[in-house]
Amino acid sequence: MKIVETIAEVRAQVKQWRQEGLTVGFVPTMGYLHEGHLSLIERARRENDRVAVSIFVNPTQFGPNEDLASYPRDLEHDAALCEGVGTDLIFHPEPAEMYPEGFCSYVDMDVLTQELCGLSRPVHFRGVCTVVSKLFHIVQPDRAYFGEKDAQQLAVIKRMVQDLNMDLEVIGCPIVREEDGLAKSSRNTYLSPEERRAALVLSRSIAEGRKLAESGETDAEKLVQAMRAVIAEEPLARIDYVKVVDLLTMQQISRLDRPFLAAMAVYIGKTRLIDNFMMETGGAGTCC
Repeated sequence: MKIVETIAEVRAQVKQWRQEGLTVGFVPTMGYLHEGHLSLIERARRENDRVAVSIFVNPTQFGPNEDLASYPRDLEHDAALCEGVGTDLIFHPEPAEMYPEGFCSYVDMDVLTQELCGLSRPVHFRGVCTVVSKLFHIVQPDRAYFGEKDAQQLAVIKRMVQDLNMDLEVIGCPIVREEDGLAKSSRNTYLSPEERRAALVLSRSIAEGRKLAESGETDAEKLVQAMRAVIAEEPLARIDYVKVVDLLTMQQISRLDRPFLAAMAVYIGKTRLIDNFMMETGGAGTCC
């Protein structure tokens, strides 16, 4: 496994793979890897000849009062995990490599970014689209893998690839959870033991919403209110949003009459966590 820091090194390695007729799978990450990330890498390993992983805490997707400085970083730990699941290349650039002096070009999107996390994190998706677009151009993968926990991000990236005619397949992979139900997240490390217990309210709320939808409920507002009621029982929890949106457009809907995403962002103490579940019309569930 190679660890490289420059765009030129990535391109040279990928060029060699292409000359050998090999396919390339790519997993973009911000590091501090956990089992959720590893599940993406393992799938990329199964479906491609070579696997590249980026580890880059992208400054352009953080707002001025967010956790860029404190976001957990541990390259040695991440590299050991990557090697253990068959990664061939880690791209670990410095911010100046990705955003050299004078950088002023960004990729932005309407509609899909105007709901959910896009409302409470107004610069976030411009930063995500920009860095992912750059990474796709650098790595030139056949397939790229993203977790469904960041469901809005997944939808945004799929639409960006479609709209900008990028020649790759974007693949969403199921949420990986702890044994007690908490969705795996690098930000879980911020939680105190008391907050860690309180954070289970997210998965309990998801379970309540799923149960209601599977029972045949078609009123989106009733689903939202049931999920909010579960969260309200936890004193350490503060809701950013709980919403039901169209799975393709990310716009709020009133009836569960199409593929939908029930998504939430909840503060546990100072830590903002997200979770969701997706379902097709009629209660045929996917993901969680």
